[in-house]
Amino acid sequence: MAMAVKELYPEAKLAIGPSIDDGFYYDFDLKKTLTEEDLTEIASKMSELISKNIHFERIELSKDEAIKLMEKNGEKFKVEILHEISDKTVSLYKNGDFIDLCRGPHVGSTGEIKAFKLLSVAGAYWKGNEEYPMLQRIYGTAFFSDEELTTHITRLEEAIKRDHRKLGRELDLFNIYNDEAGAGFVYYHPKGTALRFAIEDFLRKEHIKRGYQQVITPNLAKINLWKQSGHAENYAENMYFLEKDKEQLVVKPMNCPGHILIYKNKLRSYRDLPIRFFELGTVYRYERSGVLHGLLRVRGFTQDDAHIFCTPAQLTEEINKVFQFASDMMKTFGFEFECDLSTRPEKYIGSEENWEMATSALKNALDSRGQKYEIDEGAGVFYGPKIDIKLKDAIGRLWQGPTIQVDFNLPERFDLHYIGEDGAKHRPVMIHRVVLGSMERFIGALIEHYAGSFPVWLAPIQVMIIPISDRHLDTARELGEKLIEESIRTEIDSRREKINLKIRDAQIQKIPYMAIIGDKEIESGTVSIRSCKKGDMGKIKVDAFLDSLRLEIKNRVYYNDNKGRDS
Repeated sequence: MAMAVKELYPEAKLAIGPSIDDGFYYDFDLKKTLTEEDLTEIASKMSELISKNIHFERIELSKDEAIKLMEKNGEKFKVEILHEISDKTVSLYKNGDFIDLCRGPHVGSTGEIKAFKLLSVAGAYWKGNEEYPMLQRIYGTAFFSDEELTTHITRLEEAIKRDHRKLGRELDLFNIYNDEAGAGFVYYHPKGTALRFAIEDFLRKEHIKRGYQQVITPNLAKINLWKQSGHAENYAENMYFLEKDKEQLVVKPMNCPGHILIYKNKLRSYRDLPIRFFELGTVYRYERSGVLHGLLRVRGFTQDDAHIFCTPAQLTEEINKVFQFASDMMKTFGFEFECDLSTRPEKYIGSEENWEMATSALKNALDSRGQKYEIDEGAGVFYGPKIDIKLKDAIGRLWQGPTIQVDFNLPERFDLHYIGEDGAKHRPVMIHRVVLGSMERFIGALIEHYAGSFPVWLAPIQVMIIPISDRHLDTARELGEKLIEESIRTEIDSRREKINLKIRDAQIQKIPYMAIIGDKEIESGTVSIRSCKKGDMGKIKVDAFLDSLRLEIKNRVYYNDNKGRDS
């Protein structure tokens, strides 16, 4: 693709062009703004190069030789990349007159490339930093056959329909007011707040059932707390700092130090353990504007965060309980999942011995459950390894969700202890965990999983009452009061519009049930029910409808394929 771009636009400067999960992209510095028509022309040139079956030749040069070559070619971004590489020797690939810096490997020749498609063009800052030049990024994908490519494109089209940013606007759930309030901060509208509260109310009840105690910690703390935790040293680039009355404060990026302070507030005995503190804690982390993305990557978010303080002997059982909790949550919300075990990163605190113990505890817990998982080398957090649970949505995409982290290091840094059965002080182990993850990211995934058509127990509006005319309004209001008394989220469409338009609007808003009231319904003491998923369900006695609704909400019924099959 880069070769085709250079042939069509010789003045283009090459930046980076990696493969990604579902294809590839390449960033270019171009004076011309690329359009869909330009992508078609680039794709045509690529097909021409493929038909010529041009050989890819690997060349190894010293770093200094490669810098001279790229300077000669006017590739300033490649020169910058080379200056940052520590290797003395680098590889390049040459096909025809085109040469590029690349680790490889490549196919043997262009003729081996089969089915491909250029998907879109977007702006991207060099190195993701808004202070650097804005480049143009061309996205594409490639497969071994046209059939595989067609399947993938269909999946991408479905993903576009499910885009949580688009549905968030259409369903009036949330907004991010970049210009007025700053990028990366979410404003939940009434319907989005109703959705979030439904999730949070359920979460609170489930935590209490499992022996967690709720706590609340402040959003600000002195810098010394974050120095002691290691965040100031290892996480400063993601933190917000402020100063008042000559005192330096930090806007909390994590909840763990606050929970540690609560643990330290009094002497703890082995009889008290495990102690499980839970908080729906809002945290703030700086993310470059170039990586912000709807609800999935934000600067302010809330975690269903908990910290468990336990004895070493209790560790495996507690990990298993957390894993079961997370598994139960995934099942309740209708997700399948996959697991990774993320190990020690390059930047870490604590001893290698502690890291080995923590990693072994997580691994043993997974193995004892017979849970399949992949090792994600170096992807742990700076204070401990973790299990990452990835949600699989209705169209097969993976989303980061629950995490379970074992930490021997923060208990040492904060000198945590409990009095053992022997009367001596002992060090507890700390488990950091979320069973949904960031509420923002989870809600974004949930919107896309259900394409905005939520199961009844989660729907912002569960029932829309539709009176056929003004003379039916009083009966509609009586029904509305009855539903609201049952804590069923209800609205009445009292507009003087045709009934078909009201039904259509409720359908567009993906409201699970419409209760239609006219003369016949009033006479018979019924309502005509229309389901967003199942269509016309006919006339039903009000009490029977209420009983059915209560049961569906209580059982948290969901639809596993968005086509009406209950699960």
